[in-house]
Amino acid sequence: MKKRFLAVLALPAILAACAFDSDNSDMVAESDLVTHNWVLTKVDNKAIDLPEPFRAPNLELSQDMSAHGHSGCNRYFGQAELKDSKLRIEKMGMTMMACPEPAMKMEQLMSRTLTEWSDASISGNELTLTNATHSLTFQRTVEQ
Repeated sequence: MKKRFLAVLALPAILAACAFDSDNSDMVAESDLVTHNWVLTKVDNKAIDLPEPFRAPNLELSQDMSAHGHSGCNRYFGQAELKDSKLRIEKMGMTMMACPEPAMKMEQLMSRTLTEWSDASISGNELTLTNATHSLTFQRTVEQ
């Protein structure tokens, strides 16, 4: 009788632990993001279309969460923050070259999105950053 009673008392704790673990399965950790090159493939669920010789923007995060990459025209750098699966790059700096309109438009969209808090999610080799304005989808490529 005492064993059954103890089992009944333990059951809610076990179920709560399982529920807690399943709620956190979607959480993005720094270790999921760092030491990868993330190349932008979609903006607002549409494939990016930059004419040659422009290359797709990218995002790279180091072990200390320092961020750098190419934003469409210029190179950028800053310190990334990740809190509760939300990501932003604080104090972003950037080179100051001028480029034709498609690259400048992409750069403005990318830099604006990266400096605002965005929900981060990873599915397979895809990282998606979503905020109130835009959704950026990146593909993970070769490690640094």
